[in-house]
Parts: sequence; structure tokens; C-alpha cells
Amino acid sequence: MRTFFPSESGKESQLNALNPQSWLQVERGKLPKLPSNSSSSSIESLIKVPEPPVLPFFKPVDYVEVLAQIHEELELCPPEEQSNLYLLQFQVFRGLGEVKLMRRSLRAAWQKASSIHEKLIFGAWLKYEKQGEEHISDLLVTCDKCAHEFGPVDILTELPIDATVSSTHENISMNGNQISRNVSFRIEDEKIDCDRQKISSLSAPFHAMLNGCFSESLREDIDLSQNNITASGMRTINEFSMTGSLNEVPTHLLLEILVFANKFCCEKLKDACDRKLASLVSSREDAVELMEYALEENCPVLAASCLQVFLNDLPDCLNDSRVVEIFRGADKQQRLIMVGLASFSLYCLLSEVCMNLDPQSDKTACFLERLVDFSGNDRQRMLAFHQLGCLRLLRKEYDEAKRLFEAALNAGHIYSVAGLARLSYIKGHKLWSYEKMSSVICSLTPLGWMYQERSLYCEGDKRWENLEKASELDPTLTYPYMYRAATLMRKQNVQAALAEINRVLGFKLALECLELRFCFYLALEDYQSAICDVQAILTLSPDYRMFEGRVAASQLRTLVREHVENWTTADCWLQLYDRWSSVDDIGSLSVIYQMLESDAAKGVLYFRQSLLLLRLNCPEAAMRSLQLARQHASSEHEKLVYEGWILYDTGHCEEGLRKAEESIKIKRSFEAFFLKAYALADSSQDPSCSSTVVSLLEDALKCPSDRLRKGQALNNLGSVYVDCAKLDLAADCYINALKIRHTRAHQGLARVHFLRNDKAAAYDEMTKLIEKARNNASAYEKRSEYCDRELTKTDLEMVTRLDPLRVYPYRYRAAVLMDSHKEQEAIAELSRAIAFKADLHLLHLRAAFHEHTGDVMGALRDCRAALSVDPNHQEMLELHSRVNSHEP
Repeated sequence: MRTFFPSESGKESQLNALNPQSWLQVERGKLPKLPSNSSSSSIESLIKVPEPPVLPFFKPVDYVEVLAQIHEELELCPPEEQSNLYLLQFQVFRGLGEVKLMRRSLRAAWQKASSIHEKLIFGAWLKYEKQGEEHISDLLVTCDKCAHEFGPVDILTELPIDATVSSTHENISMNGNQISRNVSFRIEDEKIDCDRQKISSLSAPFHAMLNGCFSESLREDIDLSQNNITASGMRTINEFSMTGSLNEVPTHLLLEILVFANKFCCEKLKDACDRKLASLVSSREDAVELMEYALEENCPVLAASCLQVFLNDLPDCLNDSRVVEIFRGADKQQRLIMVGLASFSLYCLLSEVCMNLDPQSDKTACFLERLVDFSGNDRQRMLAFHQLGCLRLLRKEYDEAKRLFEAALNAGHIYSVAGLARLSYIKGHKLWSYEKMSSVICSLTPLGWMYQERSLYCEGDKRWENLEKASELDPTLTYPYMYRAATLMRKQNVQAALAEINRVLGFKLALECLELRFCFYLALEDYQSAICDVQAILTLSPDYRMFEGRVAASQLRTLVREHVENWTTADCWLQLYDRWSSVDDIGSLSVIYQMLESDAAKGVLYFRQSLLLLRLNCPEAAMRSLQLARQHASSEHEKLVYEGWILYDTGHCEEGLRKAEESIKIKRSFEAFFLKAYALADSSQDPSCSSTVVSLLEDALKCPSDRLRKGQALNNLGSVYVDCAKLDLAADCYINALKIRHTRAHQGLARVHFLRNDKAAAYDEMTKLIEKARNNASAYEKRSEYCDRELTKTDLEMVTRLDPLRVYPYRYRAAVLMDSHKEQEAIAELSRAIAFKADLHLLHLRAAFHEHTGDVMGALRDCRAALSVDPNHQEMLELHSRVNSHEP
């Protein structure tokens, strides 16, 4: 949902960044050129930046406080309330863009589900969030392991038979005469002979009819022709009265018996029909047909079974109008049958899926309206009102959007003021929008989004100043960088424009930023750089569409490619070595994308692609590449290696290790030995395993491979030798890695120099890495360990400029301030980063600082928030316990 809502603005909603038809009609090889003295208007046509959307997320002003409150409530609340609290935690992490933490909260909601309906909803939500990862579940099955959230829930077991249902009634006499034991039921021309007492035991109404004061109690022949039951149905009921079970009964007959059982209050028979029908639901067609009966006849087991089929078929089932109508049209009683008390969770999921399919659709609006209806507290109302307000804004239903944003704001969701400001701006009240945002900034602890929003309502230097402040407070916002870069480009300050967009791409590989840089290169007629960026975009998102969704990126690549030199396979490998060695990860991605069009071994290339994507912090794209590597493996032993990495990267280390061993049994290969060494080093706590890891890496180096991978193996081997205090051997490994241009080995060699007490040599070694590496924030951070305090501070300031998401510099600066008895400044330094990054280490350190200064409540708040990030962190648990004991 990163690009969920397109720009909505009064002035620039009809942006004309590029006419797609002019691109699509261009002859091959005749891409339009800009004049050499490109006018600002021609550049303008390429580089308009859409305004940032009002995001449909729950974004509390102080997320730390909210996480702490949730954690405290989880400690005190009854079990049935826990899942809803984890759902709220999920929404907080979604607003922060923390994908791993979001999924962990969803998993916790699933694990703590107190009803079958919650288990179905959160299990389906997990599956939906992990679309494309079903192959992991398949791999786990081959390892005798199961990913439970992907598997169907055994509803019959989860909803046990109600033991309170009465199944027997005493035989009674009437008028002193023993009632006849047998009774025949006549249906049209057929008679069904039954045991009177067995039938009477089915329900109180039957018991009263056959044994009580009714005339039927004296009859041996009773006409049931007018009760919508066939002779076949009655024979099945008779058999059930004798055996207590329904055997091979066709669906249509079960439905007939179900209606009859409901009419005559035969609870045990009804439950048996309910369960039997539930066991027969295997497709969406079954579920659509049977859900109607489930809701009409009050069959919770059948309803749950149908619900499971729908939810496991997300998002596709929401393209079926019949399914949508079931969710849309259910009344209060029917919802209780279908989803119990989990209506808010269900419609939260359905809204999420619909927003991803089409944020403006009627069904999205309908589900969000239901979400508002089922909100049970202020925090749920904040989310529901705000999300529905975003949809109304998108649909240009401005009056209704205003009402909803005001409702969300009144409930306490301050971020909804952005929606109100945007609406006022659309209606021509720009000054009101500016003043409204200024009021928020003055009355609360300001956040980056507040300044970003206010910047939309001013011009010139004032706008620039607001965006600078937005980046200072929250460097994860991409719009300020894009606006500044586009402004500089319009002024034909090319180098400054590229430097500005490169700032954000240095730490956040955002597609919209790559697209803007691509446009810059087009304007400059630098087609080689342009194709590099578009190929990186296609690697990250193969179906990406550019220029506000009007042109497929793949089409633009085809056009631009006519203007660049074709590389041979040998050229590509040389280019890859060059970019890999200079730590140019985007450039390396582009080269690999181009190589995949050749006849080269695709499995190996997709695997290299996955390594780069992991380095660029794109885990989902990396997993997609690993899966493609598996599909294109040229042999069974190669396929096993890729399967091992898939398992390892998803936290199944032992299973990954097993795949490596299976591969080695088939054929000794570099990648199999490397995987085994990597997984073993990570999974084993035994120090003696170092010798085994060394042996495995040595075996890997004896196998054929290219210099890129051998450099990595030498680097890893050097690290193991350092851990074993074998510094000479470590140095040899690093030097040999550098000989084959594995640039990152400078860092290992610097470590060796440092351990030999040669700090100056270590500093110089890291300087070489900084000079060679295109992405070098981590190198500055590492070099800071090898110099005096002033140079350390300088290097760490550089780290924060290059990559403000790296947390060590904030922690170091805060520690220095604390040592200087500047407690409040130290806490402020940590708070600066915590405002935009939910990091365990930052929260832990700030909690310790609060404890040191005697701020018990502040410490307790940070402890609870940190435990929301990692509930099992031992040091955090100990600090929480200690601080909690001091709470007033």
C-alpha cells in the first residue's frame, strides 16, 4: 500500500508529466530528443512531482505511548480481548511502515485468537500478507514441518458438539394406557415406520406430540405431508434417531432435513446436519450456495466453514459479486452466526483487501462503512473514520470526507487534520489550511508529516524551509527530496538535483524516487543511466507503471534501450564485476536484469539478484528472485541450494542446513558448501563448530565458482579466523579477497589491524573502502570505531547524512551526552530517531536514561513500547521488571 492513494489536490490533480501516447507512437530508434539548451518547459514536462497522498493509516502523534498502552492492556485484559489489541498494534506498525513487526503482530493475533472466527480471520490475513510465499509452506512440508497459518482449520474440532443438547425424553403413559411403541409417518403415498420413543427423543416438540396431550400421541399413523419433508428425508431422520449419526446423505437431502430439524427444534439432528454440510464445503461455489442456508437456519459450523473458504480465497473472491453481497447484506443476527463477535476484525481485513484492489470502488466504501458501524472504542473509530474519509476524498465526495475526518480528529486521530487541510485547499481556502497546520505544529510535538503537509500551502522559500524541516524530523518521507530535486532540475542545477534525489536513494530504494531520477536522465539524454534505473525498477516491481500509472515501465525500457549500446555476455560480466566491486548495488541489479534476457544460466543470475535485493533491504523482492532461481535451476543439486536459502531466509535454519547437505550428497558445489557453512555458523552455539565452518568454506573455495562469490567466501572465512583469534590467517583471506576485487574485505582487514593494536592502519583501511564504495554509510560507521572522539563524531554525522535510518550514530551521540551529564540532550538525541523509527535499541537506551534520571513513568513507557517491538528480548524484560517494581 506504499502507493495506495494517488495525489489528490486542487491545483495539480491533473498533472501532465508525460503524454503516454507520444511514447507509444514513437518509432523504434527515434526517441524524441530535447534541444541541447533544454528549456525549462521541456524539462517541466518530465519532472512534475505529485503531491503526497493522505495515507489511510492509523498514525498516532506519539506511537510510543500508544504501543505502551497496548502492552499494558495486554498484560491486564481477559484473553478474549487480546486479538483486537494485537490488531491495533498491527495498525500502529503499518502506519510506521514496519512490515516485519506488522506480520509479527498479526501472528500474535492469530495465536491469541479466542474464537474460531478470529482464528480464521487472522490466519487468512497472514496468508494474504504473505501472498507469493506459499512455496515456503510447500518446502516445509518436505521437511516434515508445517506452517499452520497456511493450512485449513479443522472447524468441526474447533466447534465441539454442545453437550447440553438434550437427546432423551422419558417414556410416559396417558390416561393410564401405555402409548404404542411404534408410529408410522405418512408422506404422500409412502409410510415410514419409526420407533415412537426414538423419534420423540429428537426434540421437545416431538416428545409432546407423540407422548403428550396431543391427539397424535394416540395415533399409530401420522400424516407429515404438509411439513416440507420427503419420504427419503424422513427415512434418514428415522435412521438418525436409531444410530445418532448421518452417513452417506446427499447434500440436497441434508438441506431438507436441516430445515425440518430447525422447524421441529431437533437440536441434535440440526447440529449433525450442520456439521455434515460443513464437511462438504470445498469450493467457492459450495460456500456461496450453503452460506445462505447457514445464515437462514442458524448453522454456525456451516457458516464458519463457508467463511473459511471465502477468506482463504482472498483477494480473488472479492471479485465475485455474490460473495461481496453476502458480506454486504448480512444483518446483525446473520453476522453473529457468520463471524461471532469478530465483526470489526473481519471488515478490517475485507476493507484492507478491497483498498488494495480498488480504493475508489463501491465495495470498498461499503466495507469501510461497516467498519465504522462495528467500531467498539475510540481507537477503532479513529481508524475507521479516517480510512473512510480517505476514500471519500479520493472519490471527490468532499462534504462527507470532511465529516469523517472531523469525526476521526474528534476521536483523537490528529493525522486526520491533514485530510481537513487538503479539503480546505481544494475548496480554495489555502490560508486556512496553512493556519490549521501551523496550529497543530505549535500545539503538539511536531512531526515530519506536519511540516510536509504545511509546505503544500505556501510557496518559494517558505515551502522549501518547511520541507527541509520535514526531512530533518522524518527522513523517511520521500516527497521533500523529490520536490527539492525537481525544483533544482527546473532551475537547470543538474548536479544539485541529482545529488538531492541520490540522498534518499542512498538509504531508501523507493520506486517513485527511481522513477524521478529516470526522468532526470531522460531530460539530460543520459540514456545509459536512464536504462539502469528503469531496469532496477522492473527488478523490484515487474508490472510497475510510470507517469502516474499511464505507461508501463517495460515499454519505456524498450524505447530507451534503442539509444544504448548492446553489451555482449562478456561485457555484462565485466560490468557486473565493476559495479559489484564498487558496491553499486542498483547498477549491479540493472546489469543482472539485462543478463537475464540472454541464454545465460538464469538460476545463478536470479540468485545473485536476490543477494543484491537483500543488501538493499528489499526482502519481498529478494524472496521472489530466490523463487525464480529455484524455478530456473539447471540441476537438482542447484535447486536444493536455492530451497535451502529460501528456508534459511524465512527463519528455518535447520531445514536450510538439511537442504545443503542433500545437495552435497548429489554433487559437491561451491554454493552448497557455502550455504552449509553459513547456516551452521548461524545456528550453532557451540564454539567448536568454527573448525567445521572453516573446513566447509575451504571445501567451497576448492569448487568452481566466479570471483564474486569466491571473494565473499574468503571474506567469511576471514571473519571466522578473526573470531578464533587467528589473525594472520584472517589477514591472508582478506588480502586474497581484495586481489579479486571483493571491496568489502577492507572492513575485515581493518578489524585485523585494530586487533593488532594498529588503529591508524585500521582507519586507513576503512578510508580505502569509503573511497571505493558507492554506498558507503556503513563504512563511515565502521571507521568511526578506529579514531578519536572528534573524528568519530564527524564520521557518525556523515553516516546520519548518508543513511539517517542507521541507529548506532544516535546511540553513540546520546551516550556521549549522557557521559557529559547532559541528560535531557541525550534523551532528545534518541527521541529524534525514535520519532520515525521503532527500534528496540533506541527505546532500550532511552528507557535506561529515563531510569537513571528518576523518570520511572518515562522508563516504563519505553520498556513497554520496546517489548511491543520484541516481546522476548531478555535485557528489556529485566529492565521492565526492575522499573515496574518502582512504579508508584
